[in-house]
Amino acid sequence: MVTAVELGAIAVVLVALLLLARLLSVVRPLLVNTVVGLAAFFLASLLGVEVAVSAFVIALVALGGLPGALVVILLSLLDVAFVPTVLAVLSEMASTRSWQWVLPIR
Repeated sequence: MVTAVELGAIAVVLVALLLLARLLSVVRPLLVNTVVGLAAFFLASLLGVEVAVSAFVIALVALGGLPGALVVILLSLLDVAFVPTVLAVLSEMASTRSWQWVLPIR
């Protein structure tokens, strides 16, 4: 004989499965957009486009998808932003504190 606890457990599992299916149907387009954007970014790097890879760039491409990847690539090609040499210089300046002559720290 089926007890009330077993029926309650079955109901909880069914509700959890329905919520999971609903969540996956909402998240699926975002996942596809992220994968396409990262694939475009990777393909551009294989074709020789130099982009300074940072956590911000990866987040922008992951959240923006293909349009985000195209913006990052275009800005890098035009030397407006995400240029590898500029990022390396800024990183070097931050690590050696050679920027103190610009902003004196007391």
